[in-house]
Amino acid sequence: MSTTAVLLVILAFVMGCVLGAFLVARTLRSRAETLQTELDDATARLGRTTTELAAAAAQRDLLQQHNRELSGKTSTDQEVLRALAPVAEKLSQVQRQVGLLERDRVEQYGQLARQLEEAREVDARLLSTTHTLAGALRSTSARGQWGEVQLRRVVEAAGMLSRVDFLEQVSYAAADGGERSRPDMVVQLPGDKQLVIDAKVPLSAFLAAQELDGSAVGRTDADASATEARRVELLRQHGKALRAHVDALAKKKYWEGAANSPELVICFIPVESVLSEALRADPELLDYAFSRNVALASPVSLLGILKGAAFSWRQAVLTDNARELFDLSKQLYERLGTMGGHVTRLGASLKTSVERYNSFVGALETRVLPTARRIGAFDSASLDVVDAAVDGNAPTAGQAAAEVSSLGTARAHRAGTSPAPGPVAATVDATPRSLTAHELLDGTAG
Repeated sequence: MSTTAVLLVILAFVMGCVLGAFLVARTLRSRAETLQTELDDATARLGRTTTELAAAAAQRDLLQQHNRELSGKTSTDQEVLRALAPVAEKLSQVQRQVGLLERDRVEQYGQLARQLEEAREVDARLLSTTHTLAGALRSTSARGQWGEVQLRRVVEAAGMLSRVDFLEQVSYAAADGGERSRPDMVVQLPGDKQLVIDAKVPLSAFLAAQELDGSAVGRTDADASATEARRVELLRQHGKALRAHVDALAKKKYWEGAANSPELVICFIPVESVLSEALRADPELLDYAFSRNVALASPVSLLGILKGAAFSWRQAVLTDNARELFDLSKQLYERLGTMGGHVTRLGASLKTSVERYNSFVGALETRVLPTARRIGAFDSASLDVVDAAVDGNAPTAGQAAAEVSSLGTARAHRAGTSPAPGPVAATVDATPRSLTAHELLDGTAG
């Protein structure tokens, strides 16, 4: 083998070694870089793990501390729970009570809903009735009947009786021979006096104004001002209509047909607001009515007037009773005087009768009885009676009468006759007369 070839072989071997070393170095370098990277990663993971381990250790210490604290708190919480056991029981009771209240609330809400529904129905019926009443009041005849009913209620509230204290729909002949007048009511006053009341009143403009008040809700300011102006105008027309009604009543002159009536007729306004609105619209209306001999009266003022009339009636009745009592007292005084005269004459007559009776008894005892005793001595059956009469003291009037009666009985036995049973009634004459012994003994003294 030549040198060139050897050199080429050696050169190739060297080049192969160099190339192999280069390849090995390159491979080792990439692997070293990989290992360095892995080492760096491991170092970073080791640092993170160390950090996490330290954090875990700190967290463990913290958890241990928390565990110790929780252990202490557990005992404290148990004591608190034991202390709060009555509170828990009370809360349970409160919860049960709240449940009952909630049930009652639901029931009450149901009842309230039903009541609201009933109230709504009642309001609807009331609204319908109000519209019906408003429509009826627009009729003149219905308005007059309603005013008459209200007037009758006020008069009866004052304690007056129909056909006794007041008369309704009385017809009067006009003084000048014109059309007959017929007021709604005539109130009787003491002394045969009368007070005339008329219950008719214009209400059309007033009702129209009230309808405007009810329809003004929810409108704008311009509409509200226009409505208010319209309402004022209607109330002014109402005052004007009432003034015209006053003129009509003044022309009828009801007081001329009534007996002993003041030159005045009362115009009854059934509602206070009707009169107040008219006076607010026309402040001179009241004075104008009085100047026309018309008195405007609301239910309150008319009730006061009627109460005054009722008081006048009571005072008149008291006056009549006092007058009758005076007349009766005068008659009683005169009759007592007459009776006193009779009693005086009766006393004098009794005195005379007693004196005459005493004279009679004295004569009987001193004159008659001694002779009668002597006559009775002839009869043995009457000796006991006569002896008893002689042996006794001076007889009284009763004893003397009994003795005369016994003597008369003995005389009747001797004569064969029986005397009339019982006492003998005698009528004493005013003129005394003498009695014979035969009449005395026979019991026939008159």
